[in-house]
Amino acid sequence: MASALVVATEATRTGDVPIGAIVLDPSGEELARACNAREALGDPTAHAEILALRAAARELGDSWRLTGCTLVVTVEPCTMCAGALVLARIERVVFGAWEPKTGAAGSLWDVVRDRRLNHRPEVVGGVLEQQAADLMAEFFRSHRM
Repeated sequence: MASALVVATEATRTGDVPIGAIVLDPSGEELARACNAREALGDPTAHAEILALRAAARELGDSWRLTGCTLVVTVEPCTMCAGALVLARIERVVFGAWEPKTGAAGSLWDVVRDRRLNHRPEVVGGVLEQQAADLMAEFFRSHRM
């Protein structure tokens, strides 16, 4: 999570919300990392999680399935990202700050553990929660002045 927090700070250079994501392979080695880039790319789907999942699949090269992989992200994934990580067959999602307004891993919704889906990753929330929440709070405080 500490590495994902460092990645998150890169987003602020382009005015993006500081969210960072890292995909680890089944042995714990880093496959890919990304930060939010919606502003930088002018792309509404350029969330850190989506970009990291895409990069990890390219790194593996043989499939879009990220079976056995872990997604580490600084903030609870939204519905788009939760759906993408389920479809990618991520084994485990680990996140920092809970997101009560848009979170889809247990806060507002629980897309990742919906029993109607054929894949349900393990969810570990609240890892370095305060640091992740502080990073977000500082970003929004500085943008609302």
